[in-house]
Amino acid sequence: MIISRKEVVQLSADVRRIVDGHAPDLRDNLEGQLSVLKNDIHILARRLTNQAENLQEDKACLASTLADISHQLKTPLTAMMVMVDLLEDAPPAKQAEFITNIKQGLNQTEWLVSSLLKMAKLESGTVTFNPTNISSRNLTDLAVSPLKILLDIKNQQVDITGNITLHCDTNWTAEALTNIIKNAAEHSLQGSVIKISVGENPICKFISVTDTGEGVPLSKVKSLFQRFANTQGGTGIGLPLAKAIMEGQQGDIEVSCGGKGSGATFTLKFFPQK
Repeated sequence: MIISRKEVVQLSADVRRIVDGHAPDLRDNLEGQLSVLKNDIHILARRLTNQAENLQEDKACLASTLADISHQLKTPLTAMMVMVDLLEDAPPAKQAEFITNIKQGLNQTEWLVSSLLKMAKLESGTVTFNPTNISSRNLTDLAVSPLKILLDIKNQQVDITGNITLHCDTNWTAEALTNIIKNAAEHSLQGSVIKISVGENPICKFISVTDTGEGVPLSKVKSLFQRFANTQGGTGIGLPLAKAIMEGQQGDIEVSCGGKGSGATFTLKFFPQK
């Protein structure tokens, strides 16, 4: 096959256009090695373009995430700095109040940073889940343990019904359940009872957590698992983290909105492993 100088010059010019960020369509339906080369270059150019577009989207997402993280950290840190400045000259009663608020701010900040690091590990694909058998009662006890102070402050109790054996990664699943129960505590009334129901059906095993709040509007269900989309009463990262953990184990979280005097229910679903 003879390739003319004109064709080579044109192909070279098209390649330069691709390098400069343009996307000429080099495909043709002719026979011969030159047509094959053109089609291969076109495929390569499209892949490079898609990678560049994905990179820009990732950069924009990273910038947005960093801005959200900065805002979430800045709020409690600024409040604590103000209280520290006022602490020395405040009367004893006010000092005690400031110290309590500072402790709460530190706990909130620690929880946020810890959750963000765990979310980063999940999103980077560096987490290896190690499923083992564990009773749902033991898993729930592990999940409730970090929340004892919060539950005591709000004079809340946890009522657990049922007990089954689950096959999951104990630590990560306890982390997911902790965030679900924490969300329930934050949206439940003072002195109320958070109900946890455990069971199984032909499709899956499950753990359901029901709060005593006002329910979740149907229009907000999708945004519940978006980072920082729901920060009222919390950090805005707990539910997305729980969702990522469950999906990483081929599970899921289902939301029943509640309302009209009934609280919302979040159900962790464990499907049979294939």
